Amino acid sequence: MNRHKIETKIMSPLMGSRIPLPTYATGGSAAMDMRACLDAPLTVQPGETVLVPSGIAISIHDPGLVALLVPRSGLGIKHGIVLANTVGVIDSDYQGEIGIGILNRGATAYTVEPGERICQMLFVPVVQAELSIVEGFSQDSSRGAGGFGHTGRD
Repeated sequence: MNRHKIETKIMSPLMGSRIPLPTYATGGSAAMDMRACLDAPLTVQPGETVLVPSGIAISIHDPGLVALLVPRSGLGIKHGIVLANTVGVIDSDYQGEIGIGILNRGATAYTVEPGERICQMLFVPVVQAELSIVEGFSQDSSRGAGGFGHTGRD
């Protein structure tokens, strides 16, 4: 498999020593596990949002590629821990430390442990588009402007 090489800068001495660097959990994983770069546990109260450091910065260099931070399903389903902004976008030209905003939408406090896997980082292709202002579309679709459940529940 030919993998893109993404320059990665260690932003915390905990990374690579006490806390593992991001990795793919299995050979078929689509995204890398991102870990909480904390030196002590952090308790997140119900309804509270916190920013957790990742301990790394990346430089993608390629505007045709973006890194997306996506939630871990187990944390969301079992504990109500989700990403505060649903999906985080790491643009190709951002080179600062990746911060992971998490929200506790659960009913009880949740303690994030140092090195705990709290989200995933997924690299996907990007197509940058140019908007072309028109009075009417050049082609009509069968759907048209129908939306918000216009096709029913089935």
